[in-house]
Amino acid sequence: MALSPTSQHERHRKSASDRLLMALKMRGPQSSATLGVQLGITGEAARQQLLRLEEQGFVLSRSEIRGVGRPIAIWHLTEAAESRFPDAHAQLTVDLIGTIRAELGQSAVDTVIAARERDTRGAYQRAMESADSLPERIATLAGIRSGEGYMAEWAEEADGSYVLVENHCPICAAAATCQEFCRAELNVFRDVLGADVQVEREEHIVQGARRCAYRITPPAIAEKV
Repeated sequence: MALSPTSQHERHRKSASDRLLMALKMRGPQSSATLGVQLGITGEAARQQLLRLEEQGFVLSRSEIRGVGRPIAIWHLTEAAESRFPDAHAQLTVDLIGTIRAELGQSAVDTVIAARERDTRGAYQRAMESADSLPERIATLAGIRSGEGYMAEWAEEADGSYVLVENHCPICAAAATCQEFCRAELNVFRDVLGADVQVEREEHIVQGARRCAYRITPPAIAEKV
């Protein structure tokens, strides 16, 4: 059955709203004009969508002065917007961690996380068997993490180091309750990218950052620092 004009309009608006939220999630706070360019619509059309999202509590704007002229509105996500992204059954995971800790003790939680770290390391290493260079390993890792819901991307910096960014954390609630998850993930990154490669977390969602960001430094660069 064909959609009515009203239904088609609602579907289009929902799609545009989702794309706006995704753009803010992936690239951080932006103006409506910049968002419009990314989505292939006018800045005014983007602004109208943002105003609707603001009414729903998913975005807020703040005025910023950039160069000469009047302040412009910069839009950013609210905490409520996180509900629009994967959460990996957050509350269930948090409850399970709490139950294990209460009934069996912290050592049982540590055992579970260690087992998850071991299994994750093995899976990532198998996926990287054909990745010979560091950029290939980083690209493979970013692809794996995106497939798991982390919205990952990476780039090479001017100094020869690399940055791996995760714009979303689908296990954020669990990680906030038990930060051993984050420690285990960092250990896995270091192991699969190479023993001679430095990997440091520079931004952390659990600590209030918009994203998790990792600085990956090849041995030749690290020796110069």
